[in-house]
Amino acid sequence: MELLRLNDADNVAVALRDLKEGEKVHLGSLEITLLEDVPGGHKVAVSDIAEKENVVKYGFPIGQATEAIASGAWVHTHNMHTNLSGTLSYQYSPSDQERKAQKPPKRTENTFWGYRREDGKVGIRNEIWIVPTVSCVNRIAELIAREAREALKGRLELDGVFEFKHPYGCSQMGEDQLRTQEILADLIQHPNAAGVLVLGLGCENSNVGEIKKVLGEYNENRVKFLVAQEVEDELAAGVEIVQQLAGYAQRFRREKCPISDLTVGLKCGGSDGFSGITANPLVGVFSDRLTAAGGATVLTEVPEMFGAETLLMNRAVDEGVFAKTVRLVNDFKDYYASHKQPIYENPSPGNKTGGITTLEDKSLGCTQKGGTSDVVDVLEYAGRVNCRGLNLLSAPGNDVVAATALAAAGCQLILFTTGRGTPLGTCVPTVKISSNSGLYRRKGNWIDFDAGVLLNGMSMEDLADEFWRYVLRVASGEMTKAENLGFREIAIFKNGVTL
Repeated sequence: MELLRLNDADNVAVALRDLKEGEKVHLGSLEITLLEDVPGGHKVAVSDIAEKENVVKYGFPIGQATEAIASGAWVHTHNMHTNLSGTLSYQYSPSDQERKAQKPPKRTENTFWGYRREDGKVGIRNEIWIVPTVSCVNRIAELIAREAREALKGRLELDGVFEFKHPYGCSQMGEDQLRTQEILADLIQHPNAAGVLVLGLGCENSNVGEIKKVLGEYNENRVKFLVAQEVEDELAAGVEIVQQLAGYAQRFRREKCPISDLTVGLKCGGSDGFSGITANPLVGVFSDRLTAAGGATVLTEVPEMFGAETLLMNRAVDEGVFAKTVRLVNDFKDYYASHKQPIYENPSPGNKTGGITTLEDKSLGCTQKGGTSDVVDVLEYAGRVNCRGLNLLSAPGNDVVAATALAAAGCQLILFTTGRGTPLGTCVPTVKISSNSGLYRRKGNWIDFDAGVLLNGMSMEDLADEFWRYVLRVASGEMTKAENLGFREIAIFKNGVTL
């Protein structure tokens, strides 16, 4: 099979391999002669498309033709553009299509081995985290972590000591400063960390005292503070505190936990024309199965919902959640407009090279990571998950910023689909899923799971069963490629001025 049409209403199909000019390919009983070379993952017109006629993929318009396009022609940025412009108004029209609740595969036990914390939360790693309040102490945090790792080498039931550097914490005002404090507070409370050292300088805006106000109640055995300006030797003091935290961490052992204790983030980056066919739908099936079993998933990257947002809005569990979804989308559009930037300037150059042409094209593929289940809640940036089921989270498309926001929301791990490849890892395990097998073979040091086998005849049900088992192994302690490589980064969303 050379072409794949995703919906009977589509007037384009996706090339499953590189196609050459003059080559004759078949789509069912239809024979199409290629009028030009078409790269794999890109779109081919399967009928004549008139100028200004909608280009249809996934059963929805993804833009319109800027010129007449003949059957067999390559359809991309040179002959089509987005239909999106300006802001929109929305009306709640809940889908009347009955959605079948997904169930976890019967062949798999629906439990994993996690760490039950004193507050009842469950972590999937038993780590010590060093969280700087300000960039000035980033290097100190790095040195403390390095010396502590050496001192604690071989300690049982400790998965490591890690610092999470960031460029903020001072010279900020208003919402920016509060966002920094809230994200850091969320990470301090994250259950993957058995113990946390909060490292301050002493004179910064977001000093330890301010962080404590946002943090609220905390376990003094689990969270400890150090102000570098107040001690003679901050390295020695920091290492001593980490050793104390490691002693506390020793009380935790992996125990069997129900799958409902899992909260999983859904993210994509560096997509291609296969992402909406393989990797994203696979993650969507996982999301449906997990939420059906009482777990929670979190879908973010609001700008990559534009053009497909009504599909999510109409899955809102009630009108209140619908209104929050509308606000989620419109607030991001207002953010772009306030900076005098085009609202629909997406996808990226890598996405376009991979075969994605317009934002509608990307969004209709991206939102498939959320499966088909109801949207139960919408979270502000730095908000935490309170409802089991599918949640939407306010965050941009930027990979590290969005991944950090997912972790801060309480996700113990992140499922990250990609068609172009990325080594990214954040403070929680980040599972990279390739949309095509070529990427999996070429970048096996980055990619954890190959969804591209769906293009070679493997059924979605069988692959979803395999993927379910793999994710439970990660939740039970199996390391991801990013963890093995030491890729652990955080980034905080910044919007305001710098003093």
